[in-house]
Order: sequence, then C-alpha cells, then structure tokens
Amino acid sequence: MSRPYFSRNISPLCRLILGAALLLAVTACANIGNPSGGPRDEDPPLFVGAIPQQGAIDVSRTRMTLTFNELINVKDAFQKVVVSPAAKSQPRVSSLGRRITIDFDSLQPNTTYTVDFADAIEDNNEGNAMQNFAYTFSTGPTLDSLRISGRVLGARDLEPQQGMIVGVTRNLADSAFTALQLLRVAKTDDRGRFSIRGLAPGEYRVYALADRDNDFRYSTPEEDIAFYPVTVSPSAETTVALDSVYNRLTGALDSVHERQRTRFLPNDILLRSFNTGVRPQYISKYERQDTTRVFLTLNAQDLPLPSLRAIGDDSGEPIGILEASQHRDSLTYWLRPTLMRRDSLDIEVSYLRTDTAGVLAPAIDSLKFYHRRVAPKKRAKKNVSTADSLALISFAFSRLGSGSQDIHRPLYIEMPRPLAFLDTALIRLETTADSVWRPAAVKPRILRPDSLQPRRLQLEYPWDYATKYRLRIDSLAAMDIYGRTSMPLSEEFVTKKADEYCSLTFRMQGLDPDVPAFVELLSSSDKPERIAPVEEGTAYFPFLSPGRYYARVIEDYNGNGLFDPGDYAQLRQPDLAYYYPKPINIKKNWDKEETWDVFATPIDMQKPQGVLKNKPKAPKHSQRQDKQTEEDEEEELFDPTRNPFDPNDRGRRRSTAGSY
Repeated sequence: MSRPYFSRNISPLCRLILGAALLLAVTACANIGNPSGGPRDEDPPLFVGAIPQQGAIDVSRTRMTLTFNELINVKDAFQKVVVSPAAKSQPRVSSLGRRITIDFDSLQPNTTYTVDFADAIEDNNEGNAMQNFAYTFSTGPTLDSLRISGRVLGARDLEPQQGMIVGVTRNLADSAFTALQLLRVAKTDDRGRFSIRGLAPGEYRVYALADRDNDFRYSTPEEDIAFYPVTVSPSAETTVALDSVYNRLTGALDSVHERQRTRFLPNDILLRSFNTGVRPQYISKYERQDTTRVFLTLNAQDLPLPSLRAIGDDSGEPIGILEASQHRDSLTYWLRPTLMRRDSLDIEVSYLRTDTAGVLAPAIDSLKFYHRRVAPKKRAKKNVSTADSLALISFAFSRLGSGSQDIHRPLYIEMPRPLAFLDTALIRLETTADSVWRPAAVKPRILRPDSLQPRRLQLEYPWDYATKYRLRIDSLAAMDIYGRTSMPLSEEFVTKKADEYCSLTFRMQGLDPDVPAFVELLSSSDKPERIAPVEEGTAYFPFLSPGRYYARVIEDYNGNGLFDPGDYAQLRQPDLAYYYPKPINIKKNWDKEETWDVFATPIDMQKPQGVLKNKPKAPKHSQRQDKQTEEDEEEELFDPTRNPFDPNDRGRRRSTAGSY
C-alpha cells in the first residue's frame, strides 16, 4: 500500500520538527500548574466530641479527651484556662494533634465540673481562636446547667477589666470573700465579659478579683476587686430566637427560621472594679543624691510624714528642709550645711510601718547614706572644697512654663534650692506702653503656695488679654540655705489673646440632684485637664485652649471633690463614674454647649474608642468581611439563649464582638 502524499513529500528533518512540536503541545496541555492554595482559613476550630462526652453525668475517670476538626494548640493554658470548682491542684491541660487532654488528680463526688478555655484554643496553622469554649461534666447523677453572665469595668475609667477572676459563693456571709475560696469561677475576656457556668439553683454572691496569689479569695488589699451589692439567683427560661440564612453566592437574605433557645438569667451583671489604694508601708528606696540632699521613697501614699534624726547630732534641729511629692511618698530632705559636709550620714527614721499582722505600728529604721566626692581637677589656684565653695556661687530664678501666660493662672517661679531669705520688694512686674516699661497697675501678690514645695514661688496678678509683661528680680533678692545669693532676672512674656480661648458648658440630665457630682475634662490620654462641679445641673469650663476633649462625671457621694474607691470592709461601693460618649472638638473663640443625658447610652458603651486603653483583640485577618455590624456580632456571641453545650454555635465561633 502506498504512503499518503504528504508523508512521501516531507523530509525526515521536517518530520522530526513536527513530531517535537506535537509532543510539546500535548505535554503543555497535560501539565497542571501549582494550585493557588484557595482562600485563607479564617474559621476557628470546631469541637467534634469528647470522652466523656460534653455534659456527661456519673463520670469517674480523671482523664478527659477533647477532639476537634483540625490541628490545634492551647495557648497560655495556665493563664487562660479556669476550672470550676476552684481547687489548689489545677488539672494539667495539654494538646497534641487534634486532641486536648485534661488530667485531674482527683474529682469530688456529685459535683459539676466546668473547664473554661476562654480563647485559649487556636488552630495550628492560622491561629484562629475558638471563643468562649467550655467543657462540662458531672461526677454525680445530675448536671448543674444554670449560669450567670455580665461584665467587669473599672469603676473610675470604665475600662474593660481583662483576665479578672469572677466567682460566686453560696455562703452569703460578708466574710466569705476573704475567708473562703470562690466556689465557681470564670475569667473575663478581652471585653471584660464573663459567664459563670455549671450553677445549681440557689442564692449566690458575686465577686470579681485580680487574684495575684492564685488563692481564689480576697487576701490582700493590693488586689483589685468588685462585689455585687445584692445576691443573685440564677434561672433559665425558654425563648424563641430567629436565625437568618444568607445565599452563599449573592449574599442576599434567603430565609429566616425560628427555633427555641434557653435564656439564662441574670445576663446583665455589671461589676465595677476598684483598688483601695491601701499599701503596706515601708521604706522601699533611699539614697543620697548629692552632698546637699537625701532621698526616701515610701511604699504607701498619704500617710503621716516620718521624722528623721542624724545619729550623733545632738543639736535638736531638723536634718534639713523637706520637699515632698503630691501624695507624700517621695521625700527629699535638703540637708543643713553642717550635715551636708559629711561624706557619711547615719539617719534614724521614725515612722508608721506595716507589721506582720498588716497593722500600722510605730517603727524606727536606721539608714546609712554615703556620698563619694569626685576629685577636683587640678587648677593653678588652691582648690576649694565643694562645701566651702557653695557660698561663692550664685543661683538663678526661673519662670516655669514657656510661651504665652494664661490669664486665669498664676505665674510660677522656681529656685534650684530652698530659700533662707527672700525680699519680695525686689521682685517687680512691669508692663509696656509706647515701648516704655512702667510698673504694673497693681502690685503682684507673691507667696509660697505649699510648704512641702519650698523651691517654688507663686505670683498672682489680674492679667489683661494680649499684654506684654516683664518680670524683674534684682540681684541679692534671695539667699538659699547654703548661703548662695540670687542673680538678677529680667524676662519678658505676653498673655494670651481673648480669641485664643474657648469655653464648654455641659447641661446635665439624669443625675440625682441630691448627690454632689463633678465633671472631669479629659485629654486624649484619659487624664484630667480640668475639673468643674455640677451646680444646678450645669458644669462650666472657661478659658479652655482649642482642641479635642473627653469628659466623665463622677457622683461624689461624700462631697469631698475626689473620686473615692470602694471599701469592702465597710461594704462601700466606689463612687460611680460615667463618660460622655463622644469626643468634643472646640475651636478658637467658640463657646460650646452640650446636653449630656448621662444614662442615654448604656454604661458599657459610654467610653469613646479614642480614650479606651483595654481594647479587644482585632480580627486575625483584616480582609475578613462580614455583613453584620459589631453590635450584631456581640449580641449573637453573648446571646444568653444559646445552648451552653453547643460549642460549634455560629455566634460562639466569632472572633469579634461588641458590647452586650
């Protein structure tokens, strides 16, 4: 049989080229490229099952095994995992592959156990956290399934208190919080929320505790605490919940289904945490800063000042002049010249010190202070000792602050060391007109505002707007305690213009008119800038600089003008604080007025994000998109009607949430 025409007329070389091209084409068609990997895994692990199973009764084994749908890790188990009932010997929690193992040393009979993992369980690859997962079982024939939930906020700053222990006691005596361990506990999450599970019917007291020594009771006043003012009786009721189903392709609402759920009550407990501020008193630090002063740091604040005596000094005079911080816990003593010349000082400190029983009692500490003098450089003239040379050196006054002078504030002058002598007649204030300096119309008032701030002078004067002033201090106007005399000072400054100021007025609504209150105007760092009392429903702030401010109001029950923390010994709750729920922007030469309905916004949503410090964790991956708002997510996450034994609930698995 003859060959085809095209085959007979093609050379061997051409056939070789055509064959190679055909082979290349076939290979290219058959080659499979590298897969893209698909979308990023943003779902937390799913709980598959457990041995014994979730909610099991009559459990006798001490090892529990939990299984999930992917490889997992338990992050910070010692910090995050909490077991109820509380015990001195905590179970050992470990993970391997898709399983978590919980090993108990022993189990109590007829007891419901809850292992609360909070957000400790993460998938191995992307670190997606499983939120609010808890494993529960009972060693008896019944399973206690009631629960209570709520939130812990800082009493003064409304900050969500993260990682606090919240627990209950069946013993209703006030002493139970200090004498007994909390019966059942949970930890607050990154939004300050808690849910105590496995409760039996009955009456409970609820407490929150920053448990520094892990003993599950209030054992030291240095621990932050909160206590609910009334007893709580947990209960449950059946309610109908609506589930929305969305089309996966279009995102449109497909259908709405009704299903019955169990609502656990109460679910809105608000605990306000505080610290009493009580600290054990002792000398935490002492040093000699230079030849002229010794320095002490006390551990506690606002206690009676100590008395110091130089050992071997029988003059009966004080060792020097005291300069103290605002809360009298940092003390600087400017030494008398006779003591200053000593390189070594033995000082006896008499003060109230906390004893082993936690009570302040008179005590005496003997402290040694040393100063190592630096050898002076060689000079042509005879060297003069540091002590002897002090009288040969002058010092300079300085005006505190820079820039324009506020017309509503005094002018402050500071010296490097305390004064022994001051002639106020040699301190003058002048104004200028037609380039000629003249004495000010009113003689300024010069005083020492605080006996514990001996290096500061205050000059009070009725300043005029946009006026140029000159402060003049003649030489020899003052002498410090070491014999140094003052040098002359001449400094010019101007006061601010009227249109550089603004004012803010709050019209308060909702406050009890019989309870004193004051408003704190806050900076962007949540620190008070100004304070104004609430008088006849109004708080007024004049002479403000333009800028962004925040505000909180404090109900001042004892009318002392201060925020007072609570006192558990007296069962006294802290003063109540509330935030204006948004920032206030004030412009130059603008008088602004705001109506503030204190309770129009829920307390746990009042603090603006701009000053919130304990912010919840951000989603693991920023590209995650969700059609629900943050508030909707929160409502679903902490929906009290959910089945507590359904860890794969869609709301439970969400990693972000708002306020409940």
